[in-house]
Amino acid sequence: MNDRTFRRITVTLPGLDDGYLSNLSSLDNPRGLVQEFRYADNDLRALELAGATLSSGRISALRAERVRLEQVRAESVEFEGCDLGSTHWSDSKLSRVVFRDCKLMGATLTGLTLDNVLFEGCKLDFATFAQVRASGPVAFSKCTFTETTFTGCDLNRAVLDACTLHRTEFERGLYREVDLRGNDLSELRGVGNLAKVVIDRGQETELARALVTELEAVFGDDLDDSDAGRPR
Repeated sequence: MNDRTFRRITVTLPGLDDGYLSNLSSLDNPRGLVQEFRYADNDLRALELAGATLSSGRISALRAERVRLEQVRAESVEFEGCDLGSTHWSDSKLSRVVFRDCKLMGATLTGLTLDNVLFEGCKLDFATFAQVRASGPVAFSKCTFTETTFTGCDLNRAVLDACTLHRTEFERGLYREVDLRGNDLSELRGVGNLAKVVIDRGQETELARALVTELEAVFGDDLDDSDAGRPR
């Protein structure tokens, strides 16, 4: 296994031995179990799996226009350089999984349990994380979250490191001790739901700016300037 440390957490990632991995032409297996595999350089119109387990494998350079994964368990799996368009992944557990340099733009991730999972250099813009729970260490490093929404999630102690949080929205959920240090927080939405997160002292003004924007507050001196120009 390989360990990666992000501030206060350590994520355990797959320690795959390429010598034991077999090349596959498909991830669909009648027995529902795919293990010790390599699946690479495939262009698909659709990838659909249900009730399956992916174990000890590497998926790289996979391009799929539509992805539907339901009750698909992933254990010790690496996703690298994949473009997974219109992804819907639901009711599944991911353990010791890394997504590296992947595009999951507009993805809907619902009812996932994450244990030792790393997203690194991924594009997660316009995605929705719904009822996603961190049961173990979870880290997002150098990812983009433009207009991404987190709703009903339990991300206790997750780390977001050097990410782009452009109009990223945190709806109601549990975000206790989520580590937001090293990110620009000035364009966050749902700031009022981020109770007990971890920030640097210098980020206070960024959170304040985000809150002012969210409240649509008006500065009094702007009103005074506007009134000054009106005829009396």
